[in-house]
Amino acid sequence: MLAQTLIPHALAQLYSTPFALYNAFPSLMRWIPGTHKSVEQNNQELHSFIKEIFTKQRKKLDVNDQSCFIKSFLVKQKEEKPNPELYFHDENLTSLVADLFGNVQKEIETVIGSAEPQMIHRKQMPYTDAVIHEIQRFANLVPTNVRHQTTQDITMKGFFLPKYFKKPDDFYPQHFLDSDGNFAKNEAFLPFSAGKRSCAGENLAKMELFLFFTKLLQNFTFKAPPGAKLDLTAEVGFTLRPQEHDICAIPRY
Repeated sequence: MLAQTLIPHALAQLYSTPFALYNAFPSLMRWIPGTHKSVEQNNQELHSFIKEIFTKQRKKLDVNDQSCFIKSFLVKQKEEKPNPELYFHDENLTSLVADLFGNVQKEIETVIGSAEPQMIHRKQMPYTDAVIHEIQRFANLVPTNVRHQTTQDITMKGFFLPKYFKKPDDFYPQHFLDSDGNFAKNEAFLPFSAGKRSCAGENLAKMELFLFFTKLLQNFTFKAPPGAKLDLTAEVGFTLRPQEHDICAIPRY
């Protein structure tokens, strides 16, 4: 399992060397010694881990529950069953999930590398910025804050209220990305309230969120302890907070 956490970093190092040829000539490169062999082993371990996850999901699949990417893919796969090799097949699912695992850390490695994260990096890291925004939107940390919920476009007393988020019940960073992958603001995003109730420390909070988040993911990969089952149901109060549980922070370097 530890090897799985090292894959994004190892691949980044690999692709900056001549062994990137492995991707184009795998049958040839497997006879040549080098770092690509350990990376390929790590890659296989990750794929096995992913397949184990969606195999379990498939056994208890509910077509009416598409609350995550894997479930949605499996439902589409079931609909496409007469032609299972068209697109929604297991190999595509494995590759797509593997890509999602490494997106934020890959962007951190590409833009920041081993340097100290700074606010000037934020504009160069649209996906990381989008993930931070989506965490704030999806988590709804202060449920007693400004109330707003439009599941569809509606006109009320002459005011047009659009459906702001494409997938309000899903964790979907694309809510804050445009079609070109650039960060896109959304006026419905109000984690710091609005008007006279607006948080005075909003700018400081945004800066701290970015720096702490990138610094942590730059140095660690977080995962549940072996065999542990995490209950992500929040405890409700003035704010929502996670239940107490153990977590493993595995160094990436």
